[in-house]
Amino acid sequence: MAETKIYLDHNATTPLHPEVKKAMCKAMDEFGNPSSMHSFGREAKKYVEDSRSEIASFIGADTDEIIFVGSGSEANNTVLSIFSCPSKGCMFHSEMKRVVITTAIEHPCIIESSKCLRDRGFDVKYLGVDSFGKVNIKQLETMLDENVGLVSVMMANNEIGTLQDIALITDMAHKNGALMHTDAVQAVGKIPVDVKKLNVDFLTISGHKIYGPKGIGVLFVRKGTPFCPFVRGGHQEMGRRAGTENTLGIIGLGKAVKMRKKEMEEEEKRLKGFKDILKRGIEKSISDAHFNGHPEDCLAGTLNVSFKGAEGEAILLYLDLAGIAVSTGSACASGSLDPSHVLLATGIGPELAHGSIRISMGRSTDKKDVEYVLDILPGIIKKIRKMSSVYSRGGNNVSK
Repeated sequence: MAETKIYLDHNATTPLHPEVKKAMCKAMDEFGNPSSMHSFGREAKKYVEDSRSEIASFIGADTDEIIFVGSGSEANNTVLSIFSCPSKGCMFHSEMKRVVITTAIEHPCIIESSKCLRDRGFDVKYLGVDSFGKVNIKQLETMLDENVGLVSVMMANNEIGTLQDIALITDMAHKNGALMHTDAVQAVGKIPVDVKKLNVDFLTISGHKIYGPKGIGVLFVRKGTPFCPFVRGGHQEMGRRAGTENTLGIIGLGKAVKMRKKEMEEEEKRLKGFKDILKRGIEKSISDAHFNGHPEDCLAGTLNVSFKGAEGEAILLYLDLAGIAVSTGSACASGSLDPSHVLLATGIGPELAHGSIRISMGRSTDKKDVEYVLDILPGIIKKIRKMSSVYSRGGNNVSK
């Protein structure tokens, strides 16, 4: 095994920020239940509310618009599930609209939840995207009418990094009386996000994507927006998410957000520079490489590239042997042998989609890491292509 260890899979998860680890270790003895009235409970409650204030100010929200949940997936499931709640006591019951619009490139937790909605009799419509992964705005115009209850569009794609114009899409949704949700798991902490400017009704955040702990997320719910709990049976989070609060996770997330305030802007510039070096280096040293995602409106640290005549999983494994960790797409879809639904939606063929890798850089990435990838990757692609009977015959059967 290689002695070199380079982690370039930050869109899957990030290492704990040292300051987050320090804050969580310091708080390890704070075992009180934040709902308890005694001093132990009050101390834990103060930690929870301090973190809530930190997160709210980071995205321009009020503190009572922040709900702590177990993950980004839970937050997304909460938003989609409230539209199918059959309870007569539900705030949505009397005004339920049975059409939901989302996109073909969402995270699996949105795709699978929307399939459940279909099974419950809802009409779910999927927006297409262009070759860069940008939502088809004209198609959205034709889909929107008074029957649409919710539009859900992710802010930054987890596989290709393409950013959507959420403010524009929200405006279109609201003009037609629909609520707007954005899965901002890959965006918050990487680009500036202000819920007041975006005017969204729901927004999802995950702790472990921004150097915080796993098992903690946030659902922003705009004040006055109808809401129905996904997890019931407790008064926590003002009755909107039952279950004893994950105090340590909340403390870690609050600290992670505090550090993002300090480091995000510089990091975005640095990663953009590394991405440019990587892209130019690959273009120069490897033929038949196809870059996925928008060239400008894209996360600074995300580079998705397909290689004709090379399987993504083989590239990943050879890179891993050389000490470089990348992915072939979403970590939540890693058990599937199917080509990426995101890449297929952008119009590339299944063979090329199978030949893609995602390089996602983060705060620990430095120039030496990028140079090492450029030293190693061309040889790996050459080796894999030599074993490919299709590519060795000229790659004519490999569709783009």
